[in-house]
Amino acid sequence: MTSFSPPATDLIDRLARARAVAASAGVDVLLVSPGPDLRYLTGYDAKPLERLTCLVLPVEGSPALVVPALERTAAEAAGADALGLEIVPWQETDDAYALVGTLLPGGVRQAALDNHMWAEKVLAFRAALPSVEQTLAGEILRELRMRKTTAEVEALGEAGAAIDRVHARIGEWLRPGRTEREVGRDIYDAILAEGHVQVDFVIVGSGPNSASPHHEVSDRVIQRGEPVVVDIGGTTEAGYCSDETRTYVVGGEPDDEIRRYYDVLQRAQAAATAHVRPGVTAESVDAVARQIISDAGYGEAFIHRTGHGIGMESHEDPYIVTGNTLPLEPGMAFSIEPGIYFEGRHGARIEDIVVVTEDGVESLNVRPRDLVVVDG
Repeated sequence: MTSFSPPATDLIDRLARARAVAASAGVDVLLVSPGPDLRYLTGYDAKPLERLTCLVLPVEGSPALVVPALERTAAEAAGADALGLEIVPWQETDDAYALVGTLLPGGVRQAALDNHMWAEKVLAFRAALPSVEQTLAGEILRELRMRKTTAEVEALGEAGAAIDRVHARIGEWLRPGRTEREVGRDIYDAILAEGHVQVDFVIVGSGPNSASPHHEVSDRVIQRGEPVVVDIGGTTEAGYCSDETRTYVVGGEPDDEIRRYYDVLQRAQAAATAHVRPGVTAESVDAVARQIISDAGYGEAFIHRTGHGIGMESHEDPYIVTGNTLPLEPGMAFSIEPGIYFEGRHGARIEDIVVVTEDGVESLNVRPRDLVVVDG
């Protein structure tokens, strides 16, 4: 696996663009704590601790990275100082939030805080900076993060290929008589073995559990001839995520009802994918899948949006859902994952990660999308 580490020039450009977007939004400073936003802007995958680590990125003035003194070496090793960031360590008895206040240029009226900042830190900033209005940085940073560069698409492609390899091995573990938890444990190990450094989720939904989109695993014993939804994903060393769903039938042919609605689902997923190109709206992709499923009489059984963006988070902008009129642009990456579910009985889902190209769409997952019958 090729590790993707943005060069300093790319990170410097991201910082500059973040400042420009913040300025246009009337924000005076960005305050970013550990998480995907900090890693995206600086390359520093900082530990989320009770001690404050915070990127201070003013629209005007010198940027700084405030870190606990014991984390200074890690920040330097990540190359933060090569980005023009002053690394400002603080000691255990210091007030880190007041320290951030001393680094702000005069006249700061509005600060945008990253969306995943812990509440205790948000409230501490409110107390330390009483005259500064707080807002969310998500609306600013989403404009950068949802348009992937060529290198980011390559990193997502590596993640997609890695999770494809896991799905290719499902037949090794999925068979009647095993529990969902046992199968999930094998899949968990394979996600790590096939090119991820972190497992984000493992869903093995058998029989009636296949009708619960966010079911994970249970001690239910998998039965012959029933559908099993396997939705899995992880994060690679590069920091980019995978996410792929296939539906399997174990040890026997499914009944005719499952075959009928799965055929509809497969057509809907393929048509929604084919619809993707620059200029169409996010909600129009959802509409294509939803129309096919509704016309076949299964509209009420499709109970979630068609997709979500993906990158350094499993779920991020853009969201493929009714009401999102955002026009798609090259570099946007997201899932296409319609599903049909009958509560208490069974269900199915097909999911691929796709990326918008200059003239269409590319799927980053290439496993067969047919209803896969696994011998058992």
